[in-house]
Amino acid sequence: MTVSSPAEVHSVRGNAVTLTCTFTSTSRATSRMSVDWSYRPQTGGPPQAFFHFSSLAFPPQDGQFNGRVKWLGSPARGEASIQLLNASLSDNGTYTCSVRNPPDVHGSPTSQTVLTVTPKVPTVRFSDVAVLLAFILLPSAIITLALLGRMCCPPRDKSLTQGYHSPIEVTPGDEPGFKQFNRKEKNMTCCDLYFLDSDYEDYYIHKERPLAQGETMAVSQC
Repeated sequence: MTVSSPAEVHSVRGNAVTLTCTFTSTSRATSRMSVDWSYRPQTGGPPQAFFHFSSLAFPPQDGQFNGRVKWLGSPARGEASIQLLNASLSDNGTYTCSVRNPPDVHGSPTSQTVLTVTPKVPTVRFSDVAVLLAFILLPSAIITLALLGRMCCPPRDKSLTQGYHSPIEVTPGDEPGFKQFNRKEKNMTCCDLYFLDSDYEDYYIHKERPLAQGETMAVSQC
């Protein structure tokens, strides 16, 4: 007779856990074959029998395992497993599976499994994560965009408008219809050009592209 079971089994509190036990015998399983399960607490002490099978399953009627043990065995297939429902932290300990199948009385008729039950880890719902990310990422994104906007579009230079003349006023050295700018004018950025009015835009267009021969600029008449 040989009885086998896993050395360790882990479960979470509240779940159902299967305590597997298999056996092989030189004799065919008959009505005389029996299975016993016993439990020894993690704190120590003598083993306590809580389940017996002999042609029929006899689950525990009292104690900590009352109503929580389900027979999963099948002697014809060499299975003597049970299922422990609603596992609790007090179920931690060593479980021993013992199988007898006369006349096969030789070998190792027992096997032990150490059960470890751990508390259930709290889970975070997706909705909670989404709300948390919204409160953190949305303000950060707004602040980042504002900083980028200030870096790309600096404040307008007021000196650009200090030399403004009326479109119909002509001064020595000026072309008709344009304004007098400081000779040491700085290069205009894309944002500066965006905020200029139409007169400033015409100035920079003609500054970059000289008038062709014969092309004239209309001057408004009062």
